[in-house]
Parts: sequence; structure tokens; C-alpha cells
Amino acid sequence: MKKNKKMLRNLLIIAVVIYLVFVFINQQKTLNQYSKNAEDLNQQIASEKATNEQLNQQKDNVNSLEFIEEMAREKLDMYYPNERIYMDQGM
Repeated sequence: MKKNKKMLRNLLIIAVVIYLVFVFINQQKTLNQYSKNAEDLNQQIASEKATNEQLNQQKDNVNSLEFIEEMAREKLDMYYPNERIYMDQGM
């Protein structure tokens, strides 16, 4: 009788330890995944901040004379009078 109680108690302790190890491993996997997601999101935030900075600089330059001249040349094919434009017809 005492051996059965002792054996049952030992089995219960082993079962509890195995359960705790299983829970710990699952929680560790979840924490690692959350950490990876956090790193990915931080990289995405940094990338978006850099893009935002570029857009803010471009917004500040929209009214500058150089930007207007560049856009007129590139988008509208406008040039100064008596300015020679060379185009490569080979392609």
C-alpha cells in the first residue's frame, strides 16, 4: 500500500514536471516568435521613417525653382529657347 502511494506520488510529480517543461517550451517558442515579429516591425518602422523623411524633403523642395525646372524638363519636355537637345535615336 505504501509502495503504491509512493509510486503514485512519484508518477504525479513526474507528470507535473513534464507538463511544466512542455508549457515552458511552448511559451519560449511564443516569446521567440514575438521577439522576431517585434524586430521585423521595428525595421519596417525605420524604413517608413526614412521614406517619410524623403517625402518631407521632397515636399519642402516642391516650390523651389530647381525642382520646377527639373520637372518641366523631365515630365513636360520643356526647354529653354535656343537650347540644343540631343536625342539618341539608336535605341
